[in-house]
Amino acid sequence: MPFIVDLTSGNVEKEHRSAERGHFGGSILGLRLMAERTPAGLDPYDPRALLYVAAGMLGGTAAPGLAKAVFLAKSPLTGVAGETHALGPFAAGLRGAGAKALAVTGRAGRLSYVLVEGGEVSVHDASELRGLGTAATTDALRARHGQAAHVAAIGPAGESLVRYASVVTDYAYAAGRYGLGAVFGAKNLKAIVCVGDAPAEVADPEAVARIAAYYRDSLATNPLAALQAGLPGFAGWVGEPPAPGYASVRNFSVSGASGLRVPEARDYDGRAVTTTGACPGCPNDCLKVYAPPGTAERRPGGLGQEAFLSLGWNLGIDDLDAVLGANALCNDLGLDPVSLGGTLAFAMECAGHGLLPGGPAFGDAAALPGLIGDVATRTGAVGDLLAEGAARAAAKLGPGAAPYAMTVKGAELPCFDPRVQPGIGLGYAIAPGGPRYDALEHDLDFDPVAGLAYSFGEAGRIGVAPAPVAELDAERGRRTARLLRLWSGLDALNLCVFASSPTRPLTVDHLTALVTAVHGDGFTLDDLLAAGQARLDAMRAYAAREGGGPDELPARMHEEPITEGPHRGAVLDRASFEQARGAFYEELGWTGDGL
Repeated sequence: MPFIVDLTSGNVEKEHRSAERGHFGGSILGLRLMAERTPAGLDPYDPRALLYVAAGMLGGTAAPGLAKAVFLAKSPLTGVAGETHALGPFAAGLRGAGAKALAVTGRAGRLSYVLVEGGEVSVHDASELRGLGTAATTDALRARHGQAAHVAAIGPAGESLVRYASVVTDYAYAAGRYGLGAVFGAKNLKAIVCVGDAPAEVADPEAVARIAAYYRDSLATNPLAALQAGLPGFAGWVGEPPAPGYASVRNFSVSGASGLRVPEARDYDGRAVTTTGACPGCPNDCLKVYAPPGTAERRPGGLGQEAFLSLGWNLGIDDLDAVLGANALCNDLGLDPVSLGGTLAFAMECAGHGLLPGGPAFGDAAALPGLIGDVATRTGAVGDLLAEGAARAAAKLGPGAAPYAMTVKGAELPCFDPRVQPGIGLGYAIAPGGPRYDALEHDLDFDPVAGLAYSFGEAGRIGVAPAPVAELDAERGRRTARLLRLWSGLDALNLCVFASSPTRPLTVDHLTALVTAVHGDGFTLDDLLAAGQARLDAMRAYAAREGGGPDELPARMHEEPITEGPHRGAVLDRASFEQARGAFYEELGWTGDGL
């Protein structure tokens, strides 16, 4: 039962959808509302565009893996459905304020915020917050509504309609991908504020407690969970450098030894801001906050796993403080580090080839803060150009720049290289909302020699057998589609992928028992997979309606093999990729680039 908020008129109504099965109050319902309430071809910045924010039936429940909130709208970056998730306490705050979902339409006449309190929704003036970063915005709104208020805010990047602007919740926990912050900005919406502490009800508290106890006990024995829980955490890259081809270096242009350093654990000393308590009810503490001492605003330094690669190695930078400072600045200004890193890397490679005179250079860590600020505020010709993202910037620079835009459907690639992990490449290319690194599990985890053997049984539950990591054939396509369907089911229910099957402690049986315990109805693996299929089908139908981009990777992934190391020679053979893509479509019941 979402609240429908019209910012143009200030009217708020409730839409009763509880009798409609299969949407779980999450992204599936949001996609249905987008399809029903907006015409095809609508500009993402049009006031009629719909923005959906939801905890759904499960998000915000005090239990492991249930802290996610979904943010969904037509993406200004891709032109298709942009779905991103925020970890941290915001979903619990939305539920505590008496709402499971908001659908926001219209455009406020002046900068405003939406207040959710005691099951009521209202719109308020935020003119005095214009130009503030997400941290200062949160401070101001908590001063007004109490320090326990939960806030999802945009910074200057969202106000400036940067196409990959993010929304940042409760200082440090970003809904980062696909430009949802720019949709906020186009609606003159500075923030959503939630006030209230009503707990999310569960049907079987004892069952939830048993699963939580199991999860807590598993943190020491599951290697990925232990890595997440420990210091510096799974986003704190330490130790040996990844093998060539595992991660992007200088816009995926360096396919041999990088010459770049990975930090040591002691390099994070003195840089922790918050390392515990991010997600209510979950003991894993996988999302930690880091920033260098002396950083102007340290609280927004929530460190996602992609930040070090996107703002570091992809830009030819290995200075940890430069990366941590850039990440905190991105979150405060409201920029997605992944798309920003991909766009800056594109600009750096173009500048190196003489296509962007005066553009930035790989390895220039000192220039990074200024570049980030220019993009966030569209300052100067370069800042304004790069605020459009790599694909649009390439179109403006001319055909010579196109090969350096590492994008799919207009969105910048995550920095895990698909040449070594072809299943990831298939996921990047075919996922109907655009490329996401956390849309399916990594191929390396299921390599029969180097993989995580403890997860093979779980993967087998959905028909995914171990396979050599570089193998690219029809069976790779089918396996990848099955993994994408599973993780799509997790996204549809706002279940956290960093807690869940096949590689984390919450097995399929735990997940289905958890869903049953929270909302009371029996829930099975088939139900989870059906939800995943329904979400993918709805996203693909929306993409087909809106004329979304093709299911293709940049040519570099097919033409420039890895040149050194254990993955030497890895490249995505075009014929094999097409065969795997066809099998992927077949597994999901899709045909070609449309339904």
